[in-house]
Amino acid sequence: MSDEAQGDGANPVDEPIPFMQQVLDNPFLLLFIGITVPTVFYLIWGVMEIVSIPIAD
Repeated sequence: MSDEAQGDGANPVDEPIPFMQQVLDNPFLLLFIGITVPTVFYLIWGVMEIVSIPIAD
């Protein structure tokens, strides 16, 4: 019996790996995202706080 006749998905070469699975399988990419995203948000938050300080007369 050939691989095509089985029809149970035994040949994973035909199916591409989904993008999110590739992202979640890469620990270094997860580490980079986990450090970068909070850093960017805190920087934006800090800039917004500094800009909102009223100018002294």
